[in-house]
Amino acid sequence: MPTDLSDIVRVLVPAFASFVVGMSITPLLTHYLYKYKAWKKSPGKTALDGAPAHGFNQLHDVHEVRAPRMGGIVVWASVVITIIGIAVVARFIPDAAILKLDFLSRNQTWIPLATLLVGAIVGLIDDLYVIRPGGEGLRLSYRLLIVVLLSAFIGTWFWAKLEVTAVGIPFGSPLEIGWLIVPLFILVSLALYASGVIDGIDGLSGGVFGSVFASYAIIAFAQNQIDLAAFSATIVGGLLAFLWYNIPPARFYMSDTGTMALTLTIATVAFMTDDLGGGVGIAVLPVIGALLVATVASDIAQVVSKKYFGIKLLRIAPLHHHFESLGWPGYKVVMRYWILSIVFAFLGVIIALAAI
Repeated sequence: MPTDLSDIVRVLVPAFASFVVGMSITPLLTHYLYKYKAWKKSPGKTALDGAPAHGFNQLHDVHEVRAPRMGGIVVWASVVITIIGIAVVARFIPDAAILKLDFLSRNQTWIPLATLLVGAIVGLIDDLYVIRPGGEGLRLSYRLLIVVLLSAFIGTWFWAKLEVTAVGIPFGSPLEIGWLIVPLFILVSLALYASGVIDGIDGLSGGVFGSVFASYAIIAFAQNQIDLAAFSATIVGGLLAFLWYNIPPARFYMSDTGTMALTLTIATVAFMTDDLGGGVGIAVLPVIGALLVATVASDIAQVVSKKYFGIKLLRIAPLHHHFESLGWPGYKVVMRYWILSIVFAFLGVIIALAAI
């Protein structure tokens, strides 16, 4: 585990810079989002089984059209500007201290950065379709196809180029699975993308995603993957800037350009902190992202229960909307999710560090 103070600075400075960048660009972004009315023109949501989501629509019909989408731009734009800005400064001012801050590296940050950008662009296209009059966004089948193709490419890169063929097991030897690392990456990416529906209450997704990326920043740091740790911390900085404007009442919503970028990037970072980094990044993902797991599991359970048993397990799925339907105010759900996300993040980090 690294102990050099300069390594800590290399992680924290980009995170702070990303926060400052995010706070700086948000007023301008917000101005244009409101100027061009970048929100759904009519409320209403369809459930996973294709039926109208009556419960959700009763709770959120007004909220869906009161604030713009595409707030996720704050997060990924902060990260991109910070990474490119530091890299450019390091190129023209080749001072040793500045060069150390440059965390754009082929072996640690190119893949997660590419994942972040592809997810952000596809999500942005979806958002642009949604805000049109009568817009429904890209078809789910198209979005899932993109997730599968992207994750298949990255999974193959891990297997063929980086020779990743095993999954770390906490307190045990890595499990060799060979080429199955590719379908595993696809499944993890799809599951994480599905968890993006956690972006449903003001401030909820930002806090949960922040805990997840902060956890992996610590894990990557412990594995001496300093560039990857800086990258994850930079995302945390962007998320904190986003949260500043997303706490109730939210100025905007993260929407697909943010959730798609972040969920797919989590998959990449988890795999990079697994056997490749001598750790168990995949095994602790269900712990660190326990609330993301609960979100997906509650959706699946609701659909299965309704289809095969004619029973609704939850008043509204996913789980956080169920609590709203019970009468919990949104801020109460968000605060308790934040607390739980921090608790699970600590637990996951403890397991990961103990297993190194």
